[in-house]
Amino acid sequence: MSRRRSQSKRQVLEDPVYGTKTITKIINSLMIGGKKTVAEKIIYRTFDLIKEKSKQDPMKVFNEALKNVKPNLEVKSRRVGGATYQVPVEVKHDRGQALAIRWILEASKKRGDKTMQERLMKEFLDASGNKGGAIKKREDTHKMAESNKAFAHFRW
Repeated sequence: MSRRRSQSKRQVLEDPVYGTKTITKIINSLMIGGKKTVAEKIIYRTFDLIKEKSKQDPMKVFNEALKNVKPNLEVKSRRVGGATYQVPVEVKHDRGQALAIRWILEASKKRGDKTMQERLMKEFLDASGNKGGAIKKREDTHKMAESNKAFAHFRW
């Protein structure tokens, strides 16, 4: 527990093209070495690919993918009497969104496609259809929380 005052949340500006903060967050998560314009190009080209290949609204696919990947439960380690327990806790909205973004980017980086735009497009389409690597990660997290439900009374 920190003895200093609590940190204030840093406000993220809205994305200039689509006008949402979630796209800015995914751009910031994708960015490597401060190269924001490169990350923006990747995301916007991904949305163009989604529009071309699937004939769907890319924002709809993106929001559906985030909603499907966002976890409800996760486990946190609690130390009680010399033993460490994995205690299931509910995930707050902001943390769930951050985990969903992180998992989608991780799963897309592990894909074998040629460009990052194609990887992201396929991961978004898979996640919006409830399949893919990010969905598997969410299911594993939920299974872990479900199997440790006996330790829920250690939550405080």
